[in-house]
Amino acid sequence: MNLNNKVCIVTGAASGIGQAIAERYAAEGAKVVIADLNLDAANATAALINTTKPGMAMAVAMDVTSEDQVNAGVAAVVAAWGTVDVLVSNAGIQIVHPLEEYPFADWKKMLAIHLDGAFLTSKAVLPHMYKQGSGSIIFMGSVHSKEASPLKSAYVTAKHGLIGLNKVIAKEGGKHGVRSNVICPGFVKTPLVEKQIPEQAKALGISEDDVVKKVMLGGTVDGEFTTVADVAEIAFTFAAMETNALTGQSLVVSHGWFME
Repeated sequence: MNLNNKVCIVTGAASGIGQAIAERYAAEGAKVVIADLNLDAANATAALINTTKPGMAMAVAMDVTSEDQVNAGVAAVVAAWGTVDVLVSNAGIQIVHPLEEYPFADWKKMLAIHLDGAFLTSKAVLPHMYKQGSGSIIFMGSVHSKEASPLKSAYVTAKHGLIGLNKVIAKEGGKHGVRSNVICPGFVKTPLVEKQIPEQAKALGISEDDVVKKVMLGGTVDGEFTTVADVAEIAFTFAAMETNALTGQSLVVSHGWFME
């Protein structure tokens, strides 16, 4: 399995999990697209990859909730590199509230970024994948695609929704050589998770240390956070898979927190 010269778009790739996936792909000789809301940060990540990895990188500004920006970004990639072989829909945020206090605007924002973003980016790349008869779409789900936690109604709803979208794309894309998968990480210590620690401590009335040890890592087999490298390795496996054997599947990467 390899990604040499494959064109791979990774959303939310200027930092965190997305950056790790982009770097992993570029290490295999892929042409990676750093698609991010923050163009300056995306350019910096692309420059880093271009100076340290065998592959190539370019940056595009992309608000995944904007159909115009998504379509323009994909068009720019195709103009530069001819096609799209892999999409990793990774862009996401977290907002926590008890359900009865959850602002409707925040609910809509969460679903727009996670679900609308996955839909719009998939819709934009599928014609190019269908035309060439191959492709891989990967959604960044979560253990919360399978499980639930207090305070995360919108996040859990969105991440569950990705499982359904993934299955539809796998069914529709199979005859065109397009595969679809979901990666479901446990808690990965990125800025997104670090932001949640004091928020959950306040909401749950416990210490930040208890949030980490009991809420986030209490169910793992080793008390360890999932790493960006753990997730990037699974993203590589799904993207480079040469058959439909795993299409439509989701894989939990959580140090044993959730098992199927």
